[in-house]
Amino acid sequence: MLSSGLLVLRRALRRPIFSAGYSALGGSPMENTPVEASIRAKLKQALEPVHLEIINDSHMHAVPRGSETHFRVVVASRRFEGLSLIHRHRLVNDILQEELAGPVHALSIQAKTPQQWEKNPKIIQSPECLGGSKHDPQMAAKIGETPRA
Repeated sequence: MLSSGLLVLRRALRRPIFSAGYSALGGSPMENTPVEASIRAKLKQALEPVHLEIINDSHMHAVPRGSETHFRVVVASRRFEGLSLIHRHRLVNDILQEELAGPVHALSIQAKTPQQWEKNPKIIQSPECLGGSKHDPQMAAKIGETPRA
């Protein structure tokens, strides 16, 4: 028998959850975030998710403050039932082809069925950016930051 707390949690997991996401801009999460808003709208319409989180990880990379270039998508949808992981990712990529051809440089996808999400609702954290121009003093000057060690 489930305790009342676990029963409430199980019921909550069955309801659609649409996180406001996290923005490097500050202020309200959807304020001045047109790329994030577009990603959210397209995935909601196409996948009818039971859980959806859009996380802007751009602040972790060598891009100007307020950029919308690096995202994590955590989505649980019945549309993924019967699809392999690669086909789930292809579906998300197809839905977001306009964003991927334009402003979005990197997209990390966690695509689960509702049952998989209920069993394991863990969100994988992005690693720190180690790359390229992040440590270049000239690039740091261009984006208005001091070089990171």
